[in-house]
Amino acid sequence: MEGAPHLVHGMGIEMEAPVWPAITPDEAEAVLARFPQAGRLIALPWHSPRPFSAATLVKADGGTFILKRHHWRLRSPAALAQEHGFMAHLRATGLRVPEVMTPEGCATSAIAQGEWTYELHRLSPGLDLYRDRPSWTGFLSPAHAHAAGAALARLHRAARNYGAAPRGADPLIASFTILPAPDPLAAAQAYVAARPGLAGFLRDRAWPDALAGLFARFGGGLADKLAGQAPLWTHNDWHPSNLLWTPEGDVATVFDFGLATQTCALHDLATAIERSAIPWLDMQDGAAISGDGSAALALIAGYREVLPLSGADIDTLVDLLPLVHVEFALSEVDYFAGILKDEAQAALAWDGYLIGHANWFASPPGQAFLCDIREGAAA
Repeated sequence: MEGAPHLVHGMGIEMEAPVWPAITPDEAEAVLARFPQAGRLIALPWHSPRPFSAATLVKADGGTFILKRHHWRLRSPAALAQEHGFMAHLRATGLRVPEVMTPEGCATSAIAQGEWTYELHRLSPGLDLYRDRPSWTGFLSPAHAHAAGAALARLHRAARNYGAAPRGADPLIASFTILPAPDPLAAAQAYVAARPGLAGFLRDRAWPDALAGLFARFGGGLADKLAGQAPLWTHNDWHPSNLLWTPEGDVATVFDFGLATQTCALHDLATAIERSAIPWLDMQDGAAISGDGSAALALIAGYREVLPLSGADIDTLVDLLPLVHVEFALSEVDYFAGILKDEAQAALAWDGYLIGHANWFASPPGQAFLCDIREGAAA
């Protein structure tokens, strides 16, 4: 509707006013001036409802683009260059990922203007079937889950000879330093100490005891199992709304590499299952939820059509699931507490997401979900 306010997805099911204001036409024109290949701005027909940055569809003389803006404390040009380097490697192998535009006279693939960092991508081919659905909601069909699993395996295969170092301690980036550590609690303490906003939020909480309880309940022997996994740059945010689709239901383009860094293949596959086969947004006010074992198994089956998974891999995958979200949950707490100074949202990320989601796996529905995967993938 004309004049309707721009809203974004919140931490629950309700739309909210954005923390980061929508990109304006004047702002977009100023940025496009740094990208002569884009040409003159024509219109901004759509603004993304994703909450952690601002993004808009740009129609210009040189084509159609996605313009994305980050606060400098979230992403510097150097941090985006790491992400873009991985994308460039994948494109060079033939994988369809967005083409990142290069600003004129700039040594990096992103630009800084004032307190903002901008990146410009040419619009990628494919149907954006999940555009209006909140992140981390399920696939529309088992066929989509199967196709997504195969596409994830193709990405892992393409990433095998990419040797960049892991990304640093910027907020809202996945990482893989706690679960594979011989002493995961000590690794978690180092993670927290490196992030002052997170450390400040947790200072008056018995958080080491809480994490120690989770590691004791779910993490026994996990570090040993992960020790044999090859390091691999991975997507780390694999869910339906980060994929564009063909009319036949195949994956046309993979996008949103904001969380990409070095983890391992099973960590990425576990993340994909955790974010697309469990209806976390329905877990409001203590409501009971059940995982979608058929979607998880379809993802695994699609993956296996491209890359093998042994019985030991399935065991490790299932053991990873209750804890695979821990490091990104800590990063979300750091974002809300350290950058936004929003104690309520930080508490929701800690209590509801990190602790609550892990504890769900100990509930009867959570245990049934894990059992369905273990038995179904072994069949």
